[in-house]
Amino acid sequence: MKTHEITIIGGGPGGYVAAIKAAQKGKDVALIEKEALGGVCLNWGCIPTKALLKSAKVYDTFKKAKSYGFTLDMDDVGMDFKKVMKRKDRAVRKLTTGVGHLMKKNGVEVYKGEASVKDARTVEVNDETITTDYLIIATGASPAVPPIEGIDEALENGSVVTSRGLLSIDSLPGSLAIIGGGVIGVEFATIFNTLGTDVTILEREEDILLTVDKEIRDAYKKELKKQKIKVISGAEVKKHEGGTLHYEHAGESRTLSSDLTLLSAGMKPNLEGLEALELEMGDNGIKTDAYSRTNLENVYAIGDVNGKLLLAHVASKEGVTAIEAIDGEARPLNYDHFPSGIYTFPEIAHVGLTEEEAKAQDIDYKVSTFPISANGRAVGEGQSAGLAKMIAKRPYDEVIGVHLFCENATELISESVLGMTLEASAEDIASAVHPHPTLSETVHEIAHGIVDKPIHI
Repeated sequence: MKTHEITIIGGGPGGYVAAIKAAQKGKDVALIEKEALGGVCLNWGCIPTKALLKSAKVYDTFKKAKSYGFTLDMDDVGMDFKKVMKRKDRAVRKLTTGVGHLMKKNGVEVYKGEASVKDARTVEVNDETITTDYLIIATGASPAVPPIEGIDEALENGSVVTSRGLLSIDSLPGSLAIIGGGVIGVEFATIFNTLGTDVTILEREEDILLTVDKEIRDAYKKELKKQKIKVISGAEVKKHEGGTLHYEHAGESRTLSSDLTLLSAGMKPNLEGLEALELEMGDNGIKTDAYSRTNLENVYAIGDVNGKLLLAHVASKEGVTAIEAIDGEARPLNYDHFPSGIYTFPEIAHVGLTEEEAKAQDIDYKVSTFPISANGRAVGEGQSAGLAKMIAKRPYDEVIGVHLFCENATELISESVLGMTLEASAEDIASAVHPHPTLSETVHEIAHGIVDKPIHI
């Protein structure tokens, strides 16, 4: 039997960050991971998809070479899909190896195996019993499988894959059907469409990306049409048979055949091995408070398993907060100030309330928008699609939402996150000098639009 002060189940971006933070505070830490350190994000999610998106972006730049003044015959530009996938694998290996080194450097004891929780202070792994003062659950989530006839058999034979399976294919499909128009679905649509695959998204709801501000979403859908990515919303898939999806749309039965189908219809929390704990459940996972505490005084739940925001950086922040709460020094989490990023072409990033949410909460607000086509850097780089939007609360023009649809939006959003964390007003942001020419000036412009009017429109 071994004893640790803190035992963490799950080595993803929530679990391994919590382990490092705890070790830095001098705690005796155990981390249990049944697969690979880094979890889904580093191995089968965030990192590999971004590596593929970079390859797709380079390929797209070649295709647009003439617009930049270069004469290029695309017949001379070959793409080796296997090498594209190998590059992705190299990036993953480098980062996961790095996490392993961080565990050793910080003195975290790593157990490779599947955890079985016996009670709030006892965990078994590999026939070994661990007793612990605190338990942090960071077991993540897995793709949900809706009740579609034939879907289980298709997942077994490989004609339907989840995102993890799609990241392991060795040849580029000629056509790809995607069940689900959420973040994962549209990112994979971007990758494969850019590389030359014919992509169709089937979304059960009446629109895609429902958590995105409607004005931004509508602008993005126009870009989808230009990119020739087909979207069929309000489509309920009923059956998969022999490479063909049978679905209902607008009261009619229809079919869609493709070389491969991606199942991307949401996620469900990984709760296996936790049955002995009488954990209170929320709508989408283990119920937690603003410090990631569960209903059990010494048990915390961080990351996708609590179902609040299924984002790696949220899991990491929850992990740090959990350790600080154990140490008695934590500040409560404010989920309204957590940014989201969608790595499409162009990117989408947002933090805070959408305009629809502000209306629903009966907030007295102002809105400012600015077209990316009026930004000098964007025009110079030939990346002028999109818009920026700010929502501010009267009477002090406190910034309560920022929504960006443009090149590098996921990098640009951090200024707004910091501003909202510090309760900045639009005047504060407008008063801060932004370098020219940069894409960051779009945030400057929407802040000016709240105070008075944007400068360059």
